[in-house]
Amino acid sequence: MKSFLTPLALGLTPYTPGEQPKDRTYVKLNTNENPYPPSPKVFSAIQEAMDGLRLYPDPESSSLCDGIVEALHRNGHTGIGREHLFVGNGSDEVLAFAFPAFFTGKRVAFPNITYSFYPVYAQLFQTDVTLIPLDAAFQIKVEDYCNLNGGAADAEASTAGSDQIAGILIANPNAPTGCCLSLEEIRRILVANPDRLVLIDEAYVDFGGESAASMVLEFDNLLVVQTLSKSRSLAGLRAGFAIGHPALIDGLNRIKNSFNSYPMDRLAQAGARAAMLDQEYFDETCTMVIRTRERVAARLKELGFSVLPSKANFLFISHGEKPAAGLFAGLREKGVLVRYFAKPLIDNHLRVSIGTDQEMDVFLGALEELLSK
Repeated sequence: MKSFLTPLALGLTPYTPGEQPKDRTYVKLNTNENPYPPSPKVFSAIQEAMDGLRLYPDPESSSLCDGIVEALHRNGHTGIGREHLFVGNGSDEVLAFAFPAFFTGKRVAFPNITYSFYPVYAQLFQTDVTLIPLDAAFQIKVEDYCNLNGGAADAEASTAGSDQIAGILIANPNAPTGCCLSLEEIRRILVANPDRLVLIDEAYVDFGGESAASMVLEFDNLLVVQTLSKSRSLAGLRAGFAIGHPALIDGLNRIKNSFNSYPMDRLAQAGARAAMLDQEYFDETCTMVIRTRERVAARLKELGFSVLPSKANFLFISHGEKPAAGLFAGLREKGVLVRYFAKPLIDNHLRVSIGTDQEMDVFLGALEELLSK
């Protein structure tokens, strides 16, 4: 059969999402979903919004933006206004829009171990990539990002093309490691790169990290991206946003309005606003996830695992004697799903999402059985 695909489409290596099996019921710890339901106020807000479904949603998501501004101010990020915000259909879409807005035809630098959607976006939007290796402890080496003009010693150009690095993309906390940079370290990167866009992906920041949101008022080259999928328990609704200088927000809107003027439907806008405004519920569920994460990390260390320090809702672990691939398969047989990446440098590690205490006890029990064999 004749292929009607373009050379671009034929050459893509798409992102592989976490497994969503339907063959049986699993303890599902493989996609970093929040184990707790959304705020009850989300359901009420969505119900109220259903009366308007015959109408197009607000293309500017004004009410949602106002809710995000209120939540940011409540958490100490005063000075940010609606003009600093862009919302989209999940942070993945916001990140996708950032590539053609700022990076297409240029070069972007990001860690060699990070969210695996970044190289997919780069390929799709024809962006050259420089990979900056993590250190032996899987930590981001800040000095490498402060010395890009001279070239990081071990930086690897993954594609040929533009030599000048136009942007830096860092997930903070990083994925799949969970390791986190401080605000002072992010500031060092920003100060060292005034002529480069620095995009900080804060998908997991609410589980122990510090948001750089307020720094957009000081640095016009900073774009911060967040999602409601993790800490707000809305992975199934799809809502994310960017915070940045109005000129950067204009760039994202140019791409959005050349692609889809209505990326967020009426129900999503209403539900996301309610989630952002329910601070008490947000604080409660984040605290529960953090408490469970620390308890499980301590037990894993007792079982002989190396556990990276995590500020996310997952743990990145490795056992000195039991290969990760075998543990992954064994856990699956016992009805527990975790994430295994068959990739260089991390192919002996597992990423384990934090579930409820009951789910994590099932996971630990299954691990203990596998380790005893």
